[in-house]
Amino acid sequence: MVRRSLGRQVVVLLLLTATFCSTGCFLTRQRWRPYPAKRSPVPHDMPRELRKAVLPEYIIEPPDVLDIQAINLVPKAPYHLRVLDTIDINVFGTLPDAPIAGIFPIQVGGTVDLGFTYGEVKVTGLTPEEAKRAIHQHLLKHLRAPEVTVKLGAISAQQTIEGEHPVAYDGRVTLANYGRVLVTGKTIEEAKAAIETHLSKYLQDPEVSLRVIAPSSKFFYMITQGAGLGDNVQRFPITGNETVLDVVANTGGFGPDSSKRIWIARPGCNSDGCDQILNVDWRAISQLGQTCTNFQLMPGDRLYVAERQWIRFDNDLNRLMRPINTIGAASSSIIGIVSQFSGNVLGGGAQSQFGQIAGSAGQAAAEGSATVLP
Repeated sequence: MVRRSLGRQVVVLLLLTATFCSTGCFLTRQRWRPYPAKRSPVPHDMPRELRKAVLPEYIIEPPDVLDIQAINLVPKAPYHLRVLDTIDINVFGTLPDAPIAGIFPIQVGGTVDLGFTYGEVKVTGLTPEEAKRAIHQHLLKHLRAPEVTVKLGAISAQQTIEGEHPVAYDGRVTLANYGRVLVTGKTIEEAKAAIETHLSKYLQDPEVSLRVIAPSSKFFYMITQGAGLGDNVQRFPITGNETVLDVVANTGGFGPDSSKRIWIARPGCNSDGCDQILNVDWRAISQLGQTCTNFQLMPGDRLYVAERQWIRFDNDLNRLMRPINTIGAASSSIIGIVSQFSGNVLGGGAQSQFGQIAGSAGQAAAEGSATVLP
């Protein structure tokens, strides 16, 4: 009775193994598609090595960083002095050892410091002409007949507007007290005009220079198929000069699971309404020095490296066999335990037969777990 039960278990295990193997092979064949289903012809003028194209005009997007420099920032009249503004003060008739001449910054308290001899004068909220009268009135405490001239130097707007400005997630740059300006989706010239238009509410004919010093919103991707173990995706910033060969060189070449089937998937649709797929002949590029398929990469491109099919099959087979091997190992352990505790009842001959069957089942499970497709 025990011998029949063990025979049935072995038969069930063999049937399960055959079923999983056939199912795995079928599923694996369904997944293996070396290229997309639809492919369109490659235009003859497609940019490639030795015939590269200039990328389209840069479109600003988050999280780009812009550098803004002031060319002309003149406040509208009448201008009232603010903290961090500077004024040019010259006074005639001062004490010989305490002259007043030069550029004076307006301090945090709203005052200008005329030195230890004369003290400080509050000028914030005043026009330059009003500041001149306030300084003259203050100096009469120390001098007989001072002659004062006051001119506006640099305004604080120049300090707050100039410098690096990151584009926020909402597509705007912040110009300190002058508010925020939407620049996303604009070219550099369009963003410059938008900033100047916004500043014209506060300044007289403002003019700035604008450039992108950290272009962080344009990328291309390299996707390496993982032979059933998960794809590897890498993202690279676009510089406008990369080709397929450059990307492969920068990533250190291909791994052992990668085949030489490569293509570029370019987002968007062409005139035929199909996705644009550019097939790459790696042997021609690397061994023959041909440039026909060494395409120039554009923003958003996906450089796809397909897997080796036999490695994918081997990985899928091992993954499907893993639960079967686990069941076989568990069955072997159970059979060994049963044969050990039934020795006193069945006798030495039956125990020997149980031991032989358990050993055969364990050996079959071990051979199944070590199966590797050549």
